[in-house]
Amino acid sequence: MTPQELFERHRATLEQAVATARSRGYWSPFPEMPSPRAYGETAAADGEVAYKARLDAPFALPGQPAGKGAVGGERSPFGPVLGVTYPEVDIDAVLAAAKAAMPAWRKAGPDGRAGVCLEILTRLNRRSFEIAHAVMHTTGQAFMMAFQAGGPHAQDRGLEAVAYGWKAMTDQVPAARWEKPQGKNLPLVMDKRFEVAGRGVALMIGCATFPTWNGYPGLFASLVTGNAVVVKPHPAAILPLAITVEIARDVLREAGFDPNLVTLVADRAEAPVTKDLALRPEIALIDFTGSSEFGNWLEENARNAQVFTEKAGVNTVIIDSTDDPKGMVRNLAFSLSLYSGQMCTTPQVIFVPKDGIQAGAARMSFDEVAQALAGGVDKFLSDPERAVEVLGAIQSDATLKRLEDAASLGPVALASKAIAHPAYPEARVRTPLLLVLDAKDEAVYGRELFGPIAMLVKVDSTADALARAAALVKGKGALTAALYSSDPAVIAAAEDAFVDAGVALSVNLTGGVFVNQSAAFSDFHGTGANPACNAALCDLAFVANRFRVVQSRVPAPVPAAAA
Repeated sequence: MTPQELFERHRATLEQAVATARSRGYWSPFPEMPSPRAYGETAAADGEVAYKARLDAPFALPGQPAGKGAVGGERSPFGPVLGVTYPEVDIDAVLAAAKAAMPAWRKAGPDGRAGVCLEILTRLNRRSFEIAHAVMHTTGQAFMMAFQAGGPHAQDRGLEAVAYGWKAMTDQVPAARWEKPQGKNLPLVMDKRFEVAGRGVALMIGCATFPTWNGYPGLFASLVTGNAVVVKPHPAAILPLAITVEIARDVLREAGFDPNLVTLVADRAEAPVTKDLALRPEIALIDFTGSSEFGNWLEENARNAQVFTEKAGVNTVIIDSTDDPKGMVRNLAFSLSLYSGQMCTTPQVIFVPKDGIQAGAARMSFDEVAQALAGGVDKFLSDPERAVEVLGAIQSDATLKRLEDAASLGPVALASKAIAHPAYPEARVRTPLLLVLDAKDEAVYGRELFGPIAMLVKVDSTADALARAAALVKGKGALTAALYSSDPAVIAAAEDAFVDAGVALSVNLTGGVFVNQSAAFSDFHGTGANPACNAALCDLAFVANRFRVVQSRVPAPVPAAAA
């Protein structure tokens, strides 16, 4: 199909995405449940077969420039070695091919590019089961989370970026006749064209824990706005993005474009190429999710590019009071346990006044709050078969060591323990560690400790907690903040403080919504207003600087009668 035909096929979905991003309500075109009714009776089995066919085999990308060797080395946090190898790239050739592909892509226009991008997302959705297995066995997410976050929810975020990009590009008309009156003389008349041009080649640097969810916004924001995209996965999580690149290249080829608009650069952990690639003058845009150290390096050194980063932060919870202590504990227990705390939105520091809190009609001391939360996590994870489906597995050796070392940082309210996985004996499954600290221990709790590590911090008062939490956001950054309070004045003060600090706030979550979950089209993931990230997923600022509008103008023909 032509790009315009693809646009017409997906126009209704695109227009609904734009409308929902404005209204901020709930909507998704991609079913989040792996149901046969949504995906077909054989989809689950077909996806597993497709994933297994990838193992212990070369991953081919026909038509992409490649070097002479191969790279690989992914090992599942659940145990198995994947054995997939990827083409070692010739970076000079890949960048040259990417640049050569851009002129025809620019001429497709906003509608044509959006149509192609939506077709890519639609095909990604059809392959959600295959991608889910790839996400599961590279990140350590349990299957349900891998399916939802790695599949439909990631696709939602990609669509959101396309919608914002298309809206930004089409805010002005593509052509206009300009006519300026000249009194008794003939008017000045010009025909003007306004063409959207991409900035250049974009580099999307994938992360090890959420390669698609964090990767798709930048990938699709750059692609829809007219840029070629080089996808550079984390060496431990290549396969999900390799499948993504394969699908994108197929759609581009079928639509009449050079598939080298989207390329894959895989590397080895012991021989990284990311820094060299990021500094290439051809690279005009960079999207990165990962450590503050490397994110800061990109911001300071990749002056050739517009850099979008999501880095580390310290997410906080303030417990002032609650009308539903059991609901609060259940909600926090799930948030601390989900994917073993390996989410950039997971709470790490929980501030509680030293004199305790009001909990309904009763009073809970600080120690009782600590015991309730420790007991809530322990109870929630007491069934090993259920626990492993929430916890998943620890993705990296560094996170596992960090968890082990953290047990010596302070008094332990709840020790972390290993749980045997019934299906994967080698899986490294760990429950959360909960420490108890004093407010003076900021050197310990005031830095990100990525993984299943949480700290209950004893403070003088709710006001003290609020001041400390806001200062942490401003100094160290954060993706989320949460508050439990039954006092409207406290809630209002927290809203003001966290708006000023630049972080999203969740208040009194006791049901099925959790602080570390973010819904496309409604929740902004990150703000760009604190050190944890310099952009939000997704808003107009995330897409508008990825393109330029270049105009041409010529005098309009003078009508014969006027001449």
